[in-house]
Amino acid sequence: MPDISLTMLIVLCFAAGAAGWIDAVVGGGGLLMLPALLLGLPHVPAAHILGTNKAVALVGTSGAAVTYVRKAPVNVKTAVRIGLAALAGSMTGAFFAAGISSAVLRPVILVVLLGVAAFVMFKPAFGTGTSGQPVTRARTVTAIVLVGGGIGLYDGLFGPGTGTFLVLALTAVLHLDLVTASATAKIVNVCTNVGALAMFAYQGNVMWQLAAIMAVFNLAGGLIGARMALSKGSEFVRGVLLVVVFSLVAKLAFDQWNA
Repeated sequence: MPDISLTMLIVLCFAAGAAGWIDAVVGGGGLLMLPALLLGLPHVPAAHILGTNKAVALVGTSGAAVTYVRKAPVNVKTAVRIGLAALAGSMTGAFFAAGISSAVLRPVILVVLLGVAAFVMFKPAFGTGTSGQPVTRARTVTAIVLVGGGIGLYDGLFGPGTGTFLVLALTAVLHLDLVTASATAKIVNVCTNVGALAMFAYQGNVMWQLAAIMAVFNLAGGLIGARMALSKGSEFVRGVLLVVVFSLVAKLAFDQWNA
């Protein structure tokens, strides 16, 4: 565990709890927790920050996934299949990540996110589960290959907003309401986090003591977020989704400006 003041430890634990809540509701908790770790531990190597972030996130995501599976109509079999495809995609993306410039990806992701935000704002029925269209085998295969493999590849290459993209893509492809999409995304996230953490742990890039402390708060935030999403429904998730999307746009724009 790095040399860290009690004040900073409290700040990091608060960030972990808030990130767990955001991640459980709509994905994107890493937008808060990863910058907090980077700012709070400026002298710690980036690989250790990333590994610790994954260890913390896995606990909160797993807790949220269990809560969702108990109370939401989640097709666990399909979610696991998408998760395994995402795991393979993220490993592939990580393999090629060194050769990809984030400066090239940021403008593309910014445009996509702004389009997504406009779509969600001007399509009130999106994610309400009112389409009535059946989930065909072709749509399931599309979700496994494109949503799982494609977003997994993005996660390995770049990363920010992966959970949010999963929720949006699952809603669009499988015609899920936003609550069920969030639940499904949590199972997929567990699969990808396990693979990433295994690699970081193998490389010795996890600060386990710090991760254990932060994970308690991340788990609490994840459990609270999942229960709130289940009780308040898709409109609540939709509102949080828009906040997270615009936050991600702001972060990527800031990174692009300072690149």
